[in-house]
Amino acid sequence: MNNRVGLYFALPALIVLFMLIAYPVAYTGLLSVTDKTGAWVGGSNFAAMLKPKVTTQAFVNTLWWVGGSIVFQVILGTAAAVLLNQNFWGRAAIRSITLIPWVVPGIVAATTWAWMFHTEFGIINYMMTSTHLVAKPVGWLTEPNLVLPVLIAINVWKLFPFVAIMVLAGLQSIPNDLYEAARVDGANFWHEVWHIMLPGVRPVLTAVTLLLVIWALNSITIIYAITRGGPANKTLITPIQIFRQAFESFSFNQAAALSVMFFAVVIVIVFIYIRVSSAEPGVAR
Repeated sequence: MNNRVGLYFALPALIVLFMLIAYPVAYTGLLSVTDKTGAWVGGSNFAAMLKPKVTTQAFVNTLWWVGGSIVFQVILGTAAAVLLNQNFWGRAAIRSITLIPWVVPGIVAATTWAWMFHTEFGIINYMMTSTHLVAKPVGWLTEPNLVLPVLIAINVWKLFPFVAIMVLAGLQSIPNDLYEAARVDGANFWHEVWHIMLPGVRPVLTAVTLLLVIWALNSITIIYAITRGGPANKTLITPIQIFRQAFESFSFNQAAALSVMFFAVVIVIVFIYIRVSSAEPGVAR
């Protein structure tokens, strides 16, 4: 009887989850193996999406986008957390200011940075040319070799405060006795960082990194708002390709096929990450 009562209470939430998650996923799978008329086509949609070179290019760009963003977000966020964990005047104000990039809506941040990096009117080129750091304005958002690193830098700026605040919470949970014992043994600040702080926040970093992977794989706001995948598909990532295929080309079945493939790749990446991270010493299983 008690089990049934619990099921009755959970049933509304389960119905909502089914409507919002299970049904769309199942319907996407159905779309991927049918055509516009609903007729079964098998793997034709998958083959049609794998054939163009742009699909491979978008996937490679996605790997660079996710990998570059996460590496620098974790490094910069952890470094900021270590600094914010120290005692200094105005610490509360600095902590609040650090959170501003994370609080700013993504579309607002993307639009602001797009203007700042504008070739002719951007303040970044103005400061660099006025101080003679460069001879002429740099096409930050038009040069094929620069545009993706610039977007990764914007994404790092946007999300490193999240890493900082999570790691800071982990640092504050470390007992002071460990620091006192280390100082008695002659440890300096860097010894505390490498042997106390980082091992102490390893579970936090594991969880945060997994969240960053999921968010980066699904994030299109910054790229789409600034470059829409250009120039010459240099910043095109798979989620934007799916969006284009569905809502610009109106090829919903092929977009669904690409979504299924992308979903499978994401599941594999997340599974591998969980297996590797859970095998590390000090990480809770």
